[in-house]
Amino acid sequence: MDLLQTIFFTLIALGVLVSFHEFGHFWVARRCGVKVQRFSIGFGTPLLRWRDAHDTEFVIAALPLGGYVKMLDEREGEVAAADLPHAFTQKTVWQRLAIVAAGPAANFLLAVVAFWIVFLSGERGIAPVAGSVIGGSLAEQSGFEPGTEIVAVNGHRTSTWAAVSRQLFGYIGTSGDIPLTVTYPNSTIEYDLAVPVNTWLREAEEPSPLRELGITPPFELDSLSLGAVAEDGAGYAAGLREGDRLVAIDGDDILSVEAFIERISASANKAVELLVEREAGQLLISVTPKLVNRDGKPVGQLGVQLASLGSYPEELLRTVEYGVFGAVARAAEETAETSLFVLKSIGKLVVGDLSPKNLSGPITIAKVAGDSAKSGFDNFIRFIAILSIMLGVMNLLPIPVLDGGHIVYYLIEMIKGSPVSDAVQIVGYKVGLFLLMGLMVFATYNDVMRAF
Repeated sequence: MDLLQTIFFTLIALGVLVSFHEFGHFWVARRCGVKVQRFSIGFGTPLLRWRDAHDTEFVIAALPLGGYVKMLDEREGEVAAADLPHAFTQKTVWQRLAIVAAGPAANFLLAVVAFWIVFLSGERGIAPVAGSVIGGSLAEQSGFEPGTEIVAVNGHRTSTWAAVSRQLFGYIGTSGDIPLTVTYPNSTIEYDLAVPVNTWLREAEEPSPLRELGITPPFELDSLSLGAVAEDGAGYAAGLREGDRLVAIDGDDILSVEAFIERISASANKAVELLVEREAGQLLISVTPKLVNRDGKPVGQLGVQLASLGSYPEELLRTVEYGVFGAVARAAEETAETSLFVLKSIGKLVVGDLSPKNLSGPITIAKVAGDSAKSGFDNFIRFIAILSIMLGVMNLLPIPVLDGGHIVYYLIEMIKGSPVSDAVQIVGYKVGLFLLMGLMVFATYNDVMRAF
């Protein structure tokens, strides 16, 4: 059932994104007087087809992993003299550029609409106040203590943990100081702190800036349970099962997720005793965490997923309410910030500041689609917004087979006064296709390796 739900919500998300993207091309092409021969959502065998008054064939095909808009084009065959004014190739370079750019633009517009739906009910976040500071961590060495609030990162004001994380991401892969502005408990005086880093998290898979700094939010844990338990993991072999509630480790109460993970990580090949609660009652289970390599460090691992229940202190919850028009402005701002974040991520991957292990493919996207749908309507809508932005940014990359590559060709045409030669374009398309296929294979490989 979980697999079917994941597939269903993945198809819903992809269907919406592809439809908006292709409709952007379609709508502008029509406005520019181009004859659209086919508008297809999906590839392969048509499941449903119809024609409109303009003789455009609309198709919903069997393989819903993309789509396309087929326009009248002299490069794809002979065009009748009467139809020639409606061919894509007969339009001005500005019109062709507008048609190509309309696809990514539609994705950004979809993101604004999706974020607008989310922000209509307001925005909630947790104030970036440290609940605990790990001993010997970068945060402690730099002057952090429990109750310290991060009010700015490099001059950018941060009112929530999400804002802090987004700013810290910009320092991944860099060396030097991270300039923070903080306030201490029971004080409004702001102090500047410098956190020294060296090629920070460059090789990390799924980097967590806050965890690396050694700061945890003040989460009040009510219970810690086990989600999935891998059958080839140390936990399963010792008797741990999905649904078990973890009460204590080596006689110490479990007070936070971070503290539990730290104890397990430090206990590779050393037996620990877990007090576990099941329907039948409590029992003691001795388990020896398996030694694994994580980000270049040997750590202990149980092979389990943790599911925590708890809450944040009420006084740290920050809520902002927006009206209809205020939500539009906030949605546009979030779309711009997320677009810049995605662009920075791509840049860090290209220059090597971010590990290529973080590149995700279709399997991870499908999993996130299913998980976000299960966690609520708002989370699924937010996921669609973020994925739409990623699709828009990726399509604007200057790779010939993508919209961005076509835009580069048209910009060159504007400068030199004539189109880029067919021979150059063909070579570009081949290189671009090779790059994209290689990227897809590598991303899928990462997905598969994460499963193991």
